[in-house]
This record gives sequence, structure tokens and C-alpha cells, in this order.
Amino acid sequence: MNDGLPTLNAATEGLIHITIPVGMLQCNCSIIGDPHTREALVVDPGDEVTRILDLLGRHRLTVKAIVSTHAHIDHVGGLSKLHQYTGAPVLMHRDDLPLYRAMEMQAAFLGVQPPELIEIDQLLKEGDSLRWGSFEAQVIHTPGHTPGSVSLYLPHDAGKVTVADAAKKFTVKTEAGEEIDIDDLLRKAANPQSSQEIAASEELEKGAVRPPQLFSGDTLFAGSIGRTDLWGGSMHQIMESLRTKLMHLPDDTVVFPGHGPVTTIGHERHLNPFLQPG
Repeated sequence: MNDGLPTLNAATEGLIHITIPVGMLQCNCSIIGDPHTREALVVDPGDEVTRILDLLGRHRLTVKAIVSTHAHIDHVGGLSKLHQYTGAPVLMHRDDLPLYRAMEMQAAFLGVQPPELIEIDQLLKEGDSLRWGSFEAQVIHTPGHTPGSVSLYLPHDAGKVTVADAAKKFTVKTEAGEEIDIDDLLRKAANPQSSQEIAASEELEKGAVRPPQLFSGDTLFAGSIGRTDLWGGSMHQIMESLRTKLMHLPDDTVVFPGHGPVTTIGHERHLNPFLQPG
């Protein structure tokens, strides 16, 4: 597969954001970088760490933290190796530590070899703020898929882009260099990206304001929600997390799920069958 993508222009782009599906279950691993300081956050490096490292090197990024949205094997398989290569601290919610330490059980369930484990450097909790470069993400504890599932929320002013009075445009760029408007992407959301790498970028023209962004792990998907029939899952908890937390975010929040295509809070609020009034 060709991972060749043009480096985002720091003079015109507000962030570097690369999402690649990795591993046998195609977990979405996201790299979120500051184009000025070249500091980055890596979210859910589930596998294919060599590929992640290649992208970090190509974009000249230094990893400040490695975040696990939850401790299922497909999201944590690369934590140890990425930490070994970058030295960056590994962050996870306390309530998912028992699940992380039960990796042999998870691997047996899938019929694969368990990945190497590592000590977790920082335990996340509701309301924590993660900072790298000029960016800040808020930790939202969203239990239900697992007890310690978290989502990361970047408000519209993350990165301090606050100039006024103009329309914004949010696009994703495919490997072939094709730019797709987020609204068009939502209409195409029936087809996941398979193993395609995408780089999400904002064209911050004069006056543009970045839309909020949410990295939802396996709590919220385009047209669906996370399963609750695995270890520690709870349908009651995941619905509480969705209704009392994520559905209170602005409609224009762009959602990057742990699997599958991009969506928005507004799109899911109105069309997701799990979130409609009973």
C-alpha cells in the first residue's frame, strides 16, 4: 500500500491529522500534530507500529503522549512498541486496567498471540486536559463499551484559531490526493475506508474557525454504537454516556470513531437509530 501523502503546509493548515485503519480489526489510529511545534498525540495505536512510526517521521512529529480510548486488544496492541520507540507516556483510564492486564484472555478469544504489555504512565479521568503544542483535548469518560472507555474532545478553539467572520471548510484527503468535503463524506459513509489512509485537514482561510472534533473510540460510530456484550460492557452505561455527554456536544462536532468512517454529532443525533426517541 502506498502511504504517500503530501505534508500539510504549516502556513495554511491548522493541524496535521492522519487516520489509518490498522490491524486485523481495522482500528482507526489517529495522529494529531501541531504544524508549528511538530508535537503530536497518537490515539489508539492498535497495530502496525512501523507504519505509524514512518508517518511520524515523514511529518517530522515528536510524540508527546500515546492515548488509549479503551483497552480492547485491537486498540492497544501497539502501545508497548510505540512507547519503546518514542519514549512517550501511555495514558489510559483506571477502570480499563483489569481489561488491559487480561490480554491473554482477549487474545485467546480472537485466536491470536497476545501483545506485549507495558506499564501505564498516567491514569485518565473525567475532565482531564491533554496539551501538546498549542492544542488541548478534554477527556470525557464514556463507559459502556468498556468500563474505562474515554472520548477526546477538541473544542473549536483548540489550537487557538479564533479569527472571525468567514465560512469554514473541512475536508479529508485520500491517498490519491482527492479532497472530499465532510458533507459529501457523510453521504458516502456506507462504505468504510478498508485499509485506506486518510489525512484530515482544515483549510483555514481568512476568518475560518475550526469545527470541534471528537475522537470517540468505540462508543459512537457512524450509524451505530459500540457493542456491549464483551467484558465489562453495559448497554445502560453506553446509552447514558451517549445521551448525557456526547449528545450535548455541538452538532458540527466532527466525530472520528474507533472504526469506520467519519461522521458528525448532528448527523448521529438525527439519523443514528440508537439515538432516536423511543
